[in-house]
Amino acid sequence: MITLASDFGLAYPAAMKGVVLSRTDARLVDVAHDLPRQDVRAAAFWLRETLPYFPPAVHLVVVDPGVGTDRRAVVLRVGDHVFVGPDNGVLRPPARRVAAELAADTPVEAYEIDVPNPESTTFHGRDVFAPAAADAHVAGASALASVDRFELIPVESLAECRLPEATVSADGREATGEVLVVDDFGNCITNVPGAVVRDAAGDHATVNGESVPVGRTFEAVPRGEKLVTVGSHGNVECDVNHGRGDEAFGLAPGDRVELRVD
Repeated sequence: MITLASDFGLAYPAAMKGVVLSRTDARLVDVAHDLPRQDVRAAAFWLRETLPYFPPAVHLVVVDPGVGTDRRAVVLRVGDHVFVGPDNGVLRPPARRVAAELAADTPVEAYEIDVPNPESTTFHGRDVFAPAAADAHVAGASALASVDRFELIPVESLAECRLPEATVSADGREATGEVLVVDDFGNCITNVPGAVVRDAAGDHATVNGESVPVGRTFEAVPRGEKLVTVGSHGNVECDVNHGRGDEAFGLAPGDRVELRVD
């Protein structure tokens, strides 16, 4: 299996698939091609929350605002999983999560892809990463060194992307964090741990000075009403039942969130 994720939208992913299918008959699974454009942090979050649910696979990830520059193209191996993409940090959070799911001491091995003359300086998804993903699939995770169409050079360090952590008070009832992403429903996903409000269902919390109900489900409040809840990722969300939390709370990715359980 090869999974594909990008911020390419329409058409461009098909070119990557064409390259992959010309080299292997792997099963291709589209994770998403509408990740926020050129937003490495948002892509890292969504992939961290998605890729660990796959069985061993090659994960082709292209969110690459530095395409054509001196940023490296890399391959990461985590157990039987392989991640292929730019060295801009986007691969690190999902690779770390997969490693943690496998075992605490599972290493993340990193290699630079030596591609001296890619056909294009603007479409490495097609010309660098797709061929590398296909060849990695053919070789298998345990035999990456045997790939003969490109050279893999071990590297000691990678570009980092660590999602920010919220500050939580000693009693666990107050937190200062920020909005990590806003999903397509308008739900504002913060970095505040869900434990801050998990025992407060049916009560209220103050979000940036405004008191709103805490609910276990969206239906805990009438339609169109605001609420605070804990999403499937384990973080606090600022939402609206059958509405958009970002509009109602006036929040966007990166905005500060001060939360207190009343």
